[in-house]
Amino acid sequence: MDSYVTGNTIRALREKKGYTQKQLADLIAVSDKTVSKWETLRGLPDISLLEPLAAALGVPLAALFSGENVVNANRSANLMRSRFYVCPVCGNAIWAVGECTASCCGVTLPPLEAEAPNGVHEIRVEPVEDEWLVTLDHPMRKDHSISFLAYVTGDRAQIVRLYPEQEAQARFFRRGRGQIYACCNRHGLFVVRV
Repeated sequence: MDSYVTGNTIRALREKKGYTQKQLADLIAVSDKTVSKWETLRGLPDISLLEPLAAALGVPLAALFSGENVVNANRSANLMRSRFYVCPVCGNAIWAVGECTASCCGVTLPPLEAEAPNGVHEIRVEPVEDEWLVTLDHPMRKDHSISFLAYVTGDRAQIVRLYPEQEAQARFFRRGRGQIYACCNRHGLFVVRV
């Protein structure tokens, strides 16, 4: 399995914490030789030691697998700083209030970077009574489609999942200033402000 904890990750996190191999070993009740074996790739930590190891290193368990400690800087939970993650294998869409470590189908997902619309990804937004009608002239085939549309304001998020053979459109209740997102399964995430 290539997504298991690596010796380089353990060493980097241990050194960042300022621990010797012995100090780390004492914290999780193993020998310093055991820690040395992990770091020199001559062994792997037993699964029962992963939680104590993460706690001793002061990182979430996910940081042991990814090798980096992602810290959500969005402490105020402002939804305008939301992040979207999409699995390239199954198309699962994940929404988070801020930065996080997300994975699906054994793949660590990077956050999608939103771009301004272009050509085939032009997002049309028009008011209809108390809603925004969002439409795109975009192919809706399995190999090329809009997978979701979202409307995010400072305190609310509305997401509509779309499927091939549907029209690329959705209606959202208007809630003031915000952003409309459209996610193309080939070209990524596009955003307009409303």
